[in-house]
Amino acid sequence: MEDPGGGPGNEQTNGGGSGLSRALARARAVDEGPEGLNCFLSLSQALDPGGEEGGGPLAGVPVAVKDNICTLELPTTCGSRFLEGYESPFQATVVRKVREAGGFVVGKTNMDEFGMGSSTENSAYGPTRNPRDPSRVPGGSSGGSAAAVAAGVVPCALGSDTGGSVRQPAAFCGVVGVKPTYGRVSRYGLVAFASSLDQIGTFGATVEDAARLLEVAAGHDPRDATSARRSVPSFVDALDDGVKGKVIGIPREYLTEALDPGVATSFAQARERLREAGAILRDVSLPHTRYAVPTYYILAPAEASSNLARFDGIRYGVRALGSGSTREVYEASRSQGFGAEVVRRIILGTFALSAGYHDEYYERAQKVRSLICRDFRRIWAEGVDLLFTPTSPTPAFPLGERVRDPLAMYLSDIFTVTANLAGIPAVSVPIDPVQGLPCGGQFLAPPWEETRMLAGAAALERSYASDGGLSHG
Repeated sequence: MEDPGGGPGNEQTNGGGSGLSRALARARAVDEGPEGLNCFLSLSQALDPGGEEGGGPLAGVPVAVKDNICTLELPTTCGSRFLEGYESPFQATVVRKVREAGGFVVGKTNMDEFGMGSSTENSAYGPTRNPRDPSRVPGGSSGGSAAAVAAGVVPCALGSDTGGSVRQPAAFCGVVGVKPTYGRVSRYGLVAFASSLDQIGTFGATVEDAARLLEVAAGHDPRDATSARRSVPSFVDALDDGVKGKVIGIPREYLTEALDPGVATSFAQARERLREAGAILRDVSLPHTRYAVPTYYILAPAEASSNLARFDGIRYGVRALGSGSTREVYEASRSQGFGAEVVRRIILGTFALSAGYHDEYYERAQKVRSLICRDFRRIWAEGVDLLFTPTSPTPAFPLGERVRDPLAMYLSDIFTVTANLAGIPAVSVPIDPVQGLPCGGQFLAPPWEETRMLAGAAALERSYASDGGLSHG
């Protein structure tokens, strides 16, 4: 892993802080001015004191952290005015692990408010721009983290993935994005959006960068009831395993009319690269995929409406001034503090959970989720080792294009939400660009098979590297 200044990360020491200094300078350079990328909401003001002296797998490596992951020294705003200036009294487990591994937290990255969005345009602090084309979105909701890696500020970053919020921005920005198996990484210190779907993931300039950070972040945490008691294999050591002899399924439901022709061509070329690398490609079907987006947009808002109830201006959040009764404080604080998309999803979720509609919407969505999980279990039982799909149906779209069309925005997640509903691992890796814009291919694997999945991603990455690499010209 290399730092943004070009020197090997493991040659830097905590005392020197040269990697952090260069990353901070680069962060300010790419963010400043009206046309800046706006990747970061806050930056470290001094050398991070948390890295272990002289060693660790992330020794001297600067890391960016999405602003819904709690830190001690920097605010945690979740991209919302409601939490403006909020400083957590504790740090997330993943942040502690990064620092114990010798890494430095450069700053907190911009995001769609409370993780609700697919473009980072729902941030209360302005949109992030795509480093590959500043007139376009970086994806979301972890767009700031993806952009920070793509812009060369940091070699790796932490994000969160509820319905594709790591993988879709990774595809839009031309970097690697990993969503691990649900329970692989502790969610302690992650501000909850939808608790049964949220999972902290990693970004990297390369598959190895993302895998190394995941290896540090993974592991059981007694402070998180959803954290699994599973040993953590060496994800990095498995990257050379390749795909020779592996059966890779191509789900026909992902090759729909919604797929941009350029993305379809790029994906077809990536499939052939996997075949040339020794993989056995098989046409497969996941019939309930067609219901994934409506299922997700019932379950996720329902959980969000419950999780965000604590933000009332009294327990958490900025309290509206001049209010009278307790109810008036709640109404005024939430109306002033939450943005339009958060309000929309709270209303949708509350409706789905309300008396008379719970069975019709929420209960039915849970049943469809079970059918989606069953589709994946059947595929794995039939001897398929990995699935390979496009990450997103289109490349990055222009800023402002979908802000007033929530349905079009929601459909950006059509290929990613299934992994969250099923709790399986997935990774987006860059494939051939489309008209100069980055494009991503997605590997999905059985639960706890991140090593197999990352080996597939690394094999595809090597295939492009052997031809001179990808060009986003």
